[in-house]
Amino acid sequence: MNAIVIVQPGPPNVLQVQDRPIPGPGEDEVLIKVFAAGVNRPDVAQRKGVYPPPPGAPVDVPGLEVAGIIEACGESVKRWKKGDSVCALIAGGGYAEYTVANALHCLPVPDGWSFAQACSLPETVFTVWHNLFQRGRLQAGENVLIHGGSSGIGITAIQLAIAFGANVFATAGSEEKCNACLSLGAEICINYKTQDFEELLKSRGVDVILDMIGGDYIPKNIRLLKPDGRLVFINAMKGAESAFSVSDIMRRRLTITGSTLRNRETEFKAQLAAEVEKQVWPLIKNKQFKSVIYREFPLAEAAAAHSLMESSEHIGKIVLVNG
Repeated sequence: MNAIVIVQPGPPNVLQVQDRPIPGPGEDEVLIKVFAAGVNRPDVAQRKGVYPPPPGAPVDVPGLEVAGIIEACGESVKRWKKGDSVCALIAGGGYAEYTVANALHCLPVPDGWSFAQACSLPETVFTVWHNLFQRGRLQAGENVLIHGGSSGIGITAIQLAIAFGANVFATAGSEEKCNACLSLGAEICINYKTQDFEELLKSRGVDVILDMIGGDYIPKNIRLLKPDGRLVFINAMKGAESAFSVSDIMRRRLTITGSTLRNRETEFKAQLAAEVEKQVWPLIKNKQFKSVIYREFPLAEAAAAHSLMESSEHIGKIVLVNG
């Protein structure tokens, strides 16, 4: 099979097509013929050599979410059968014509959705559900600030927060990106290149902040939070360190938390998949949540897809397609 291989850590052109054996599914796994794979920032970090895969995952083939058709099932797999259309969260190996996934980390492709649309779901929806709703405890009527609102994570977070009754504020880096966030239902979107989100939102206050930026956003985030507010980190693109007042956190009873998903336990991901299917798949069926695909690339053009990802000009998801 064709697979995109990281031949050495480096820029996008280190991603090259190579022939690899088709993997075989383990006892609790399924083999998926991949028709589409999502491109995510952890893939870029892995390519650069700063985000190694967890034990057991392919060391040189990136890709954390796929959609396709099941070709074979392990002996203990009960739910799925050959020919089923699924999307799946995986720990690596998605940039290939075939990959394996734990059967409990697969979900059905929503009715009427293409494989390209479906592959955009697992990494972003799982991440947002766990961080915004489980760790951030977002409730109806609360104010939530979503940084990077036009990213794959951002467009997912905006839509889910609105669907569950929150008031959504967002930040993005251009008028076009802000308009995209507003079109998805955000009440306010602030162009961080020309405006100060802290100044514009301090009169409103925020209950939950989903932050992938870090750096100098951290003290601003903390100052914006209402009493009992929650700050949730999923990345720190501008840096992981900052100074802030612990006494301020104590006085307003703030919670600072965050998580990574890739290295979590198999059982945790299985439970998360089950909750996502219960909570989010009905929203998809009721057309309360949509996929936003910015561009599709053939699998062989993974390097170009990574270059686009690093440019940050995209709105929504970047996808690799097979066939």
